Amino acid sequence: MSIAIVGGGAMGEAVLAGLTRDGRDVVVIEPREERAAQLQDRYAVATSADPAAVAGRETVLLVVKPHDIAAVAAQIAPHLAPGAVVVSLAAGVSTQALAGHLPPGCPVVRVMPNTPALVGEGMAALSRGDGVSDAQAERALAVLQACGRVVEVPECQQDAVTALSGSGPAYVFYLADALIEAGVVLGLPRATARDLAVQTLVGAATMLRETGEHPALLREQVTSPGGTTAAALRELDARAVRAALVAAVSAAAARSAQLAGG
Repeated sequence: MSIAIVGGGAMGEAVLAGLTRDGRDVVVIEPREERAAQLQDRYAVATSADPAAVAGRETVLLVVKPHDIAAVAAQIAPHLAPGAVVVSLAAGVSTQALAGHLPPGCPVVRVMPNTPALVGEGMAALSRGDGVSDAQAERALAVLQACGRVVEVPECQQDAVTALSGSGPAYVFYLADALIEAGVVLGLPRATARDLAVQTLVGAATMLRETGEHPALLREQVTSPGGTTAAALRELDARAVRAALVAAVSAAAARSAQLAGG
């Protein structure tokens, strides 16, 4: 499958890293010369500043800011191959809105990825636009699976996906930063605190995925009556950390919906 990635920013690079690991044929359309050179050196891929470079590509990924999507779509529209699938990774932009800037009948798929795609552990949610066939959706799915895991959801759920998994890595990094700082406050060298916190997060996430157990059950297995973990959890509950996390994700979803409306 031949693929074009339009946009070489952080998310564009994350997707590119996954695709090149999988041996895909990729060209990156990136107008900034210095950034294009960086990507070319790191991943040994072809780059171009010309939107016409999408010509002949079976799958075209638009990895640009939401406010740029209309202009970029208009630039590539005359050069799209017949039957090319356009996959948008722009937050808050509906398939219907994007389709209005593309040739009539062009299949459009909307995706919300996240940055762990850079290390092959991404999580993406895919939604089909009007008239997208199973075969076309499978094509987009195959591209995204090179970067991690993919689920298909109705487009009406994309704001929730954006809030939970799209923004989710930031919540984990926020927690990791706090854990490291706590270790330093307790007298650990920062490097040691980082190693302990990072591997603890990796191990706990792997247990969740591999065991399939409910997180509450796994938490109970760590929590001895009257022990250190119970004392820590009691403090988190007293400070309403769970409620704060729910409120944070809800705020992110509301902002996603607001951006879509704008």
